[in-house]
Amino acid sequence: MINEQQQEQASLYVLGALTPAEEREFEAEVRVNTELWDLVRSLQRTTGLLAMTSPTMSPPSQLREKVLRRIETGTAAITRDAQSSSSTVAGLRFLNADDREGWKQLPVPGAWIKLLSLERERGYAVLLGKLEPGVRYPAHLNVGPEDLYVLTGDLHISGRRLGPGDFHHADAGSRHEVNYSVEGCTLLAVLTADHPLVELAAS
Repeated sequence: MINEQQQEQASLYVLGALTPAEEREFEAEVRVNTELWDLVRSLQRTTGLLAMTSPTMSPPSQLREKVLRRIETGTAAITRDAQSSSSTVAGLRFLNADDREGWKQLPVPGAWIKLLSLERERGYAVLLGKLEPGVRYPAHLNVGPEDLYVLTGDLHISGRRLGPGDFHHADAGSRHEVNYSVEGCTLLAVLTADHPLVELAAS
């Protein structure tokens, strides 16, 4: 149940009228309150629709130039701060392609995983997986549904070769025979939050 104060906070948040400290506090609350998150999304959609129905007005040329200069100055400062700081903006997280931290080796030599995102409340996680050339991943029962998208290299599953851009889904309870890669591969995986591989990657 959302109370009156939460409704007011949600409205102010969508309008960008909260202080940075209030925003952080509200976002922390939204992350654990699905009903409040749904309200915020609804308000954002409504606000967007209202903005689209408003008549278009051109500002005076002097005001327009002044605003654009302020935006350029602010954007340059934000870019410099982001590049020089390892901190993240509230609610946003970035990983560079060359970031080598976070990889965990599996019990299978030459097999690695890296946790990208974990949404326990919504029950799923996004990971990167990597097999070195010639690695064979043992046959196993899939404890939960699995979605795999091959980014690079080759992955052989159930007699089928998957390459970059190919996708594979496995239902919970299905069985994979030995999976292997000839050239080595990198893949994107979406697994359930309670999957053993997620627990290993998050540890």
